[in-house]
Amino acid sequence: MVLRFIFSFFGGIFSMITLGAGMAALTLGAIFYMYGKNLPDSEALANYQPKTISRVYSGEGVVIDEFVEEQRLFTAIEEIPDLVVHAFVSAEDKEFYTHDGYSIPAILSAARDIVLSRGQTVRGGSTITQQVAKGLLLDGSRTIERKVQEIILAPRLEAVVGKDGVMEIYLNEIFLGQNSYGVTAAARTYFNKTLAELTPGEAAYLASVTRRPSDMHPVRNRDIAVFRRDNTLREMFENGYISEAVYQSEITQPLLSVQGGDYPSFQETREERDYFTAAIRSEVEGLFPDMEMDSAGLSIRATVDEDMQAAARDALQRQLESYDRSAGVWRGTGLSIPVETLNDEEAWRTALRQAPAIRTITLENPWFPAVVREVQDQQLILGIEGWQEGDEAPVVPRRDIEWMRGDFFDNFEPGDVVHVRRMMTGDNGAGDFIRWSLRQVPEVQGAFMAMDVNTGRVLAMQGGFGYEIRISELNRAYSERQPGSAFKPFVFAAALDSGYTPATIVVDAPIEVRAGGEIWRPQNASDRFYGPTPLRTGIEQSRNVMTVRLAQEVGMRTIAEYAERFGVYERMNAFLSASLGSEETTLYKLVAAYAMFANGGERVEPTLVDRVQDRYGETIYRHDQRTCTECTDANLPAGQAPAIVSDRERVMNEVTAYQLTSMMRGVVQRGTARRSVNLPVPIAGKTGTTNDAKDVWFVGFSSNIVAGCYIGFDTPRSLGRSASGGGLCGPVFNSFMQTAIQRYGGGDFRAPENCMFINIDRFTGARLPDGASGDNVVRECFREGEEPVFGITFDGGFAMAADLPLFDEVRPPSSVSVTTSTGETATINSNASFGSLSSGGLY
Repeated sequence: MVLRFIFSFFGGIFSMITLGAGMAALTLGAIFYMYGKNLPDSEALANYQPKTISRVYSGEGVVIDEFVEEQRLFTAIEEIPDLVVHAFVSAEDKEFYTHDGYSIPAILSAARDIVLSRGQTVRGGSTITQQVAKGLLLDGSRTIERKVQEIILAPRLEAVVGKDGVMEIYLNEIFLGQNSYGVTAAARTYFNKTLAELTPGEAAYLASVTRRPSDMHPVRNRDIAVFRRDNTLREMFENGYISEAVYQSEITQPLLSVQGGDYPSFQETREERDYFTAAIRSEVEGLFPDMEMDSAGLSIRATVDEDMQAAARDALQRQLESYDRSAGVWRGTGLSIPVETLNDEEAWRTALRQAPAIRTITLENPWFPAVVREVQDQQLILGIEGWQEGDEAPVVPRRDIEWMRGDFFDNFEPGDVVHVRRMMTGDNGAGDFIRWSLRQVPEVQGAFMAMDVNTGRVLAMQGGFGYEIRISELNRAYSERQPGSAFKPFVFAAALDSGYTPATIVVDAPIEVRAGGEIWRPQNASDRFYGPTPLRTGIEQSRNVMTVRLAQEVGMRTIAEYAERFGVYERMNAFLSASLGSEETTLYKLVAAYAMFANGGERVEPTLVDRVQDRYGETIYRHDQRTCTECTDANLPAGQAPAIVSDRERVMNEVTAYQLTSMMRGVVQRGTARRSVNLPVPIAGKTGTTNDAKDVWFVGFSSNIVAGCYIGFDTPRSLGRSASGGGLCGPVFNSFMQTAIQRYGGGDFRAPENCMFINIDRFTGARLPDGASGDNVVRECFREGEEPVFGITFDGGFAMAADLPLFDEVRPPSSVSVTTSTGETATINSNASFGSLSSGGLY
C-alpha cells in the first residue's frame, strides 16, 4: 500500500509537471504564434539601405559638398576596424558572437527588475540583434509584446544576414548624438577623424554614447562621458580586446573633441556650398529622378577644377564690385543694431554677432560685419566682428569712400551694420596693411562659366556675386536673357555652311522692315553705315545691319534650325530680329554651343558630373563614353598619346568651324574685344550687347577651353551708355583665362586637311597674291576643290537709299599697297568694282 501510495503521489506530481510543461509550451507557442504571425519580413534587411549622405568630390578626391537628411555615412563591415566593433560589443552585448540573437539571462534580469519595481523600471535586456530588429522592423515601443516580437525576430534576422550583417546594420544605423547616425559620421562629428584614425579611448566613447546620447556631450557632460568611456575601456580589457597597458594609458587621457575646440570641425575644413555644387544637385536629380539625393548615399565625382572655380569667382566678383563702385551709390546692408549698445563692448559684439550680415565673401581678403560706432569728420570708428586688441585700428578714413557721390559721411549713422575688409599693398590681399575698407554687395549681377571644348566637362561656374540667401542663390548661368550680338556667330555659321565665305561681300546700308504695322530700322552701334563689306568684318565689328541682310539672304528658318541643332534654343522663333539675339537663352547653353566651334564642329554635351557611384561603389553613370583603344598598350612609343575613339555627332562642317573660328579671332585681334582680351595664346570669341545695354556678354575660347561671361541687373535695366560686352565681360574672361592658360596651356586652332588658303584683303574681300603681307591681308580658309567666286555682293533684297555713298564709305582713305610673294609692291585701286548686287527674295 505504501509503495502504491508513493508511486501514485510521485506519478501525480510527474503528471502535473508534464501537463504543466505541456500547457506552458502550448501557452508559449500560442503567444509566439499570436505575436509572430503579423511580423514584418526579416528578409527585407538583406537589402538594407539606410538614409545615407550623398557626397560630392573634386577631381582630386576632396569632399567639396554633402547633401544630407541624416548625418550618416554607410561603411561596409569589412571596412570597419576591429577596434570599433570590439568597443561596441563590449559596451552593448559582449556575448554577441555566441548567442542566438537573444540572451535568456539578460531577459530574465530585465523581467526581475520589472517585477521588483512594479513596472516602474523597464530596461532593455536586448542584444544588438534585438536592437536592430526593434529599430528597423518594429515600432520601437517598450512593451512586453514588443519584447516577445524581438525574441522571435532576432534568430530570423541572424539567419538571413548573419552576425556580420547584423553588426554592419547596427554600426551604420545607431544614433550617436549631434545628428550623427552610424559610427563613421559620429567619428567625424566628434573627432573629425576616419574610423581607422580613432584611438581606443575615442572608440570607447562612441560606444558609450549609444544608451543616452543626450547625456554624453563631451563638454557639457564631460564627467559622465569620461566615466562611461572608462567603463567601456575596462570591458574591452576584460574581454581581451586591448592590453592592460593600453587600458591604463587610455583612461588617463583627456577627452578631446571637436565640440571642445580640440579638433577643427569637418565643416570648417570644407568650402561653403557654392553655385557649382548646388547645380550638381539639379543635374544628378535629372539623371536619377527616382532617387532622394539627401539619402541615397551617392558618391559624385564633380568636373570642377577648384583653382579654376576660384579664378572664375574672383574675376566676376571684382568686375561686379568695380562696376558698382563706379556708380558712386552707397546702399549699405540695411541692417542696424541699437545705438544704446555701442558703448558696451560685450553688448555691441553680441548684437553684431546676431545680425544677419554676410560672412562668406572673400574678395582679396575676407569681408567682416562691422558696426559704425562713431561718425567723425575725417573717419568712421567701427566695431568689427572678431577684432581684438592689438589688431589694426578699426577705423575707415574719409579717403576710402571718395568714390561715393554726395557728402560722404551723410550716408552713415551710428549703429549701421556695414562690411569691411583689409586693404593691403600687394595683389590678392597680400603685403602690408593699408587700411580697413568699406564694401557692399553689388546690385548688378552676372554669371561666368568655363568648360573643356572636347569633353564638355564644366571646370568652373559662378552664378552671381555670392552664393548666399542674403545675396542670391539664383544661378544666373541658367537664367534666360537676350544674348544680343553673342548670337551672331550662328547666323554667320549658317551662312558659311550655305556656301558663303569669309570674303563674301554683304551690303552695310540702311534698311526698313515692316511688321505688325510698325517699321523696324536696325542700326549699327556706331549709328553709321559702311557699304559693301566682307563677311569677316561684319562679325569682327559686330555690324547689325549686315547681319540682318545676311539673315534675310540665308533665311531665318535655316538659322533657327541651326541654333536649335547647337542647343542654343529648343524652338527658336524665325523672326528677322532674332538674328540680332532678341530671343532669350542661357549662358550655359551658349558656352556649350561655342565649344562646338572650338572643337571643329562635333557635338559636346556639357556636364558638371564625371561619374556617379551608388552606396556600394558601383558606377551607375559615367559622362565620357569615349573609348581609349591604346591605354593598355605597354608598347606605345614615348611621347605618343593613346588614341581616343569617339562617335560624337558632327553638327557642322569642320571647314565651316575653322572659318568661323578664324573670323572670331579677328574679334579679339582687331574687333570689339581688342581692348579687353589680350592673352598669350590664340583666342576667338564674340561680344554681345543688347538694346540699351541691358545685358552684356563675352564668350570666347582657346584651343581647349571655352568660357563665357554675362552681366546685367536681375530686373533688366540699362547698364549705362558706355557699357558693352567687350568693356565689362571681356576683362572677366581675360582674367580667368590667364589662370586657365597657366594650367591647361593652349595652341593654334587646328586647320582641317581640306582647307585651301588664299590671301584676302579684309577691307574689300579682294583676292591677293600668295605671300602678300600687311595689316589688310588675312589668310582665309576656303573649301578645297571649290573655287571661290569673288566680287558678288549680297544685300538681302532690301532697297537702299538713293543718296547713300555706298562705295565711298567702304573705300579705304587711300589706295591700298600690299607686298607680293616676289617682294614687289602692288596697289589696289580705290575704284575697284564690287560686281553686281543680288536681289534675294523677301522673307
